[in-house]
Amino acid sequence: MRWALVKVCLAVTAMVVVAFAVPLGLVIKEMARDRAFSNAEREAAVVVPALSITTDRGELERVVASAGSGDDMAVHLPAGEGRPAARLGRPRAADSDVEAVRALGRASTAGVPGGSVLLQPVALGLGTVVIEVYVPEAEVSNGVATAWAVLAGVGVALIVGSVAVADRLGVRMVRPAQRLAQGAHELGEGKLGVRVPEEGPTELRLAAVAFNSMADQVVQLLANERELAADLSHRLRTPLTVLRLNAASLGDSPAAEQTRAAVAQLEREVDTIIRTAREAKPQTAAAGPGAGCDAAEVVRERMAFWSALAEDEDRTVRVAGVDRPVRVPVARADLAAALDALLGNVFRHTPEGTAFAVDVHDAEDAVIVLVSDAGPGIPDPEAAMARGRGSGNAGSTGLGLDIVRRLAESTGGDVRIGSSVLGGTEVRVRLQLSGHEPPRRGHRGAVRRRRAGRPRRPASVFPRA
Repeated sequence: MRWALVKVCLAVTAMVVVAFAVPLGLVIKEMARDRAFSNAEREAAVVVPALSITTDRGELERVVASAGSGDDMAVHLPAGEGRPAARLGRPRAADSDVEAVRALGRASTAGVPGGSVLLQPVALGLGTVVIEVYVPEAEVSNGVATAWAVLAGVGVALIVGSVAVADRLGVRMVRPAQRLAQGAHELGEGKLGVRVPEEGPTELRLAAVAFNSMADQVVQLLANERELAADLSHRLRTPLTVLRLNAASLGDSPAAEQTRAAVAQLEREVDTIIRTAREAKPQTAAAGPGAGCDAAEVVRERMAFWSALAEDEDRTVRVAGVDRPVRVPVARADLAAALDALLGNVFRHTPEGTAFAVDVHDAEDAVIVLVSDAGPGIPDPEAAMARGRGSGNAGSTGLGLDIVRRLAESTGGDVRIGSSVLGGTEVRVRLQLSGHEPPRRGHRGAVRRRRAGRPRRPASVFPRA
């Protein structure tokens, strides 16, 4: 917008300058010519009294020499009473031009090498005398170049001034628009405190007012959602208290201990949700330098928890790649929540007795966690990855895979769903390590090729019940 306004103003001002400067320059040139020939007429008028008094050639030559400027004047005397025609001074005009002026009886101009001549006829007793005054070309154009230079300078100054004024006006119009665009960009990045100054032209001020009102409404809506999430989470405390009291009376069996541990973990998760909602902080964020956890340890811990349920449902479980530490740049609680979401989907959406496996692969630039099963599979992986849609089965909310996806993307990785070697679903979670660029699209095939050519790590298999 700014440069468009400058270009329009430049074009309009240039046309106005040309429309006025060109005719004015031509008028100045004509005025200079008229001035030069007016001076020549005055010089010719000085000789007329002497011609009316005497016809002596010597006297007339002295008058011509004193009246003219050097060799710029000549007098053409007619013939008469036995006297031939004579010329005094230095004539430049052609005889035909002189005779034509003498016959017409009025002044005229004629072009000669180096300039022009003024031929002024004077009727005297001895006949019509023609006075010739030479006007050099330099005198005709005297001052014209200077006047044209002044006009050009004024025109350039007008154009530069108009462009400067248009640029300032453009800045006044564009700057509020740029601030509005920058504010919208920052708001889209999650900076909810950004506001736009309500200044500039009327339309942009109204746009800024509407933007600030929208931002205030967004902040209010997010605050209401956080309060609602906190309130709903707080309502879970009562049933959790009942579960904790009932779990305390189950005795000292392994199942009772696992139930009490699950209830305690559930209470911690509810507390985390409430604190996160109140503080308006993201639940999952990228870990800083030196932070993270041992993925192998987390997998062993969570598989020990799920193994009891696997035994109850007669499921065969295989775990590989957890025999040595594998560091990942995510928080321990976040990785455990993601694993619980994936394993919970296996138990929830596959029949009892369906085998599943968890593999951890430590690549050079990423850590890959594979959760596969021998169930019926997922017919539409893209729909399953869409937040809130789920698989369409009863009890499926679609939030479990979204938790896993956000965890992977917080490190620069991703989540993919495909077919497993067990015949069911394989969920591949790639956690990008710090200091490495995300791999290209062919990375998955490269990982599988490395898996095929690498000796399989020892697997710990939970026995069937």
